[in-house]
Amino acid sequence: MALAAVLPARAGLFDDDEARRRIENLRTELAQQGKQNEERIARLEELIRNIGVVELVRSLEQANAEIARLRGSIEVLANENQQLQKRQRDFYLDLDSRMKRLEGAPAGSPPAAAAPADAPATAAAAPAAAPRVPTKEEQVREMKAYDAASNLFRRNDFRSSIEAFRAFVKDYPDSQLAANAGYWIGISYANLRDYRNALAAQQDILTRYPQSSKAPDAMLAIAAIQAEQGDSGSARNTLEDIIARYPGSEAAGKARTRLAALRR
Repeated sequence: MALAAVLPARAGLFDDDEARRRIENLRTELAQQGKQNEERIARLEELIRNIGVVELVRSLEQANAEIARLRGSIEVLANENQQLQKRQRDFYLDLDSRMKRLEGAPAGSPPAAAAPADAPATAAAAPAAAPRVPTKEEQVREMKAYDAASNLFRRNDFRSSIEAFRAFVKDYPDSQLAANAGYWIGISYANLRDYRNALAAQQDILTRYPQSSKAPDAMLAIAAIQAEQGDSGSARNTLEDIIARYPGSEAAGKARTRLAALRR
């Protein structure tokens, strides 16, 4: 009986120990689970922060791409500006040389024609017909009209410059600057993207002033318009014609460069 009384007491003691052990294990598991949960929360927070960083990086990359695109546009515009400045310098050099020739001509009768080399010494030199030389006042009016049209072009008022240059050609059809005026009429039309009239104006120069210094430039403008319209075959033919017809001109050098570019 004593043994029977001791056994249940010891069994109860063992049950208490087992319960405490299980409770301790449960606490340990809960602690571990809590720690794991904290780690997961920390990882989630880090992930959220990283997502923000990724979006920021992506935005920066997009901004850098836009900056690169704008820089490219600026370079293109700078190149176009340089080309425009060069055309203006060429224009002024051409205008200056022609003004000097006009100002150097005598205002009145032209100089007498020289006798042929094989004429007798006692023979009187027959007067030769010569074109009429405009007076100084006429030259000044002519240059003012041309300069007024040029100023309109420089201000990018292309429609007004076309009207002014056309008026110049009408008022001074025999001017040495008539071919130049026709050329700038064509360039003004090209700037307005009126390629039909631009081509017609440059073709008119080749018809009316084939020996003008502006004739090769007119052909170069025609080739540029043809290329702009996507007609690379005609552009190539025109460039080859420039080289063949005006091999020593500045336009021929440009034509060779552009031909090389078209062949790439």
